[in-house]
Amino acid sequence: MGIEKSLFGVTKDGVEVTAYTMSNASGVSVKFIDLGGTVVSICAPDKNGVVADVVSGYDTPDAYLECGGYTGALIGRYGNRIGNAEFTLDGKTYKLYKNDGKNHLHGGKVGFDRKMWSVRIISEGSEPSAELSYLSPDGEEGYDGNLDVHVTYTLTADGAFSLHYIAATDKKTVLNLTNHAYFNLAGYEKGTILDHEVQIFADRVTEVDEELIPTGKILDVEGTPFDFRVSKAVKRDIHEDNPMLRFGKGYDQNFILNSDGNVNLCAVVKEPESGRIMKVYTNQPCVQLYTGNTINPMEHPYKGNVPKQPFASLCLETQHMPDAPNHAKFEGKNYDYVENATLSAGEVYDYTTIYAFSAE
Repeated sequence: MGIEKSLFGVTKDGVEVTAYTMSNASGVSVKFIDLGGTVVSICAPDKNGVVADVVSGYDTPDAYLECGGYTGALIGRYGNRIGNAEFTLDGKTYKLYKNDGKNHLHGGKVGFDRKMWSVRIISEGSEPSAELSYLSPDGEEGYDGNLDVHVTYTLTADGAFSLHYIAATDKKTVLNLTNHAYFNLAGYEKGTILDHEVQIFADRVTEVDEELIPTGKILDVEGTPFDFRVSKAVKRDIHEDNPMLRFGKGYDQNFILNSDGNVNLCAVVKEPESGRIMKVYTNQPCVQLYTGNTINPMEHPYKGNVPKQPFASLCLETQHMPDAPNHAKFEGKNYDYVENATLSAGEVYDYTTIYAFSAE
């Protein structure tokens, strides 16, 4: 019970990486490392009490540094894509690193996923908790302002993993923090997530072009493969003849949540055979569903030498709108959506995401 601290490994550059394992009477445990604030594993019981690791990850620090996919890591400064790797804020144009074709993805060349985060243990009781912090200096990866970021990881008494993001800046900047954990509720080594049943409480989705950059239009999910308002298997519509599915080789879409700004249920994932359920709660305005379409089988294998394969796991990344700095507003048939993804000096970025685990 509480938090157990251990050596996870040493990078090729000689940096020691520490692991922290949170556990309590719920039967759920969460292991993360200070490299990237990366969630290495989440172990949860199934309907028969059998525990499995439901998060994809690696056995060594260098595997996290060398492989793509941002596996399990904290993402910043700006999660998701920024078109043409540039944006204009208050008349100033910012040039960012192009790490996704001509676009900027998940913070750039050395984003938050590759930083060493300071970790402070807050509580080791029935709800173990730790605060991760990182000071991103003015100009890092092309962004303005000294940005002070704190993310609190908590394992609740009822088996939920809570991430509470707090950030402040001394100069106006754009900001979009998230976590990029990959989930397979059968167990990360148990095939694909195509049979997982997913429900997302969203009536709308952003339209994207062939580079997965938002066009500025918002689409109704009604009558499309992106309608997850009623739970359905991932495989049901993933191979539909739809341009956005072709562009992403599967689901890689931003859903605009039916949210009132409070921490509400936004998505539910069920794995039929094990009975495991993951409910996602957030006060973020959007969530990105990514179904592991481009997981590279030729890369370093997962933990325990488990081979990689496309659709091995899925992500539900709570977030602001992708490419929001380049859109004064997003337009739809009967509505306009104005997204504020900026943070000014004196303001506080304050968002929570919760992954709650159960089985039935």
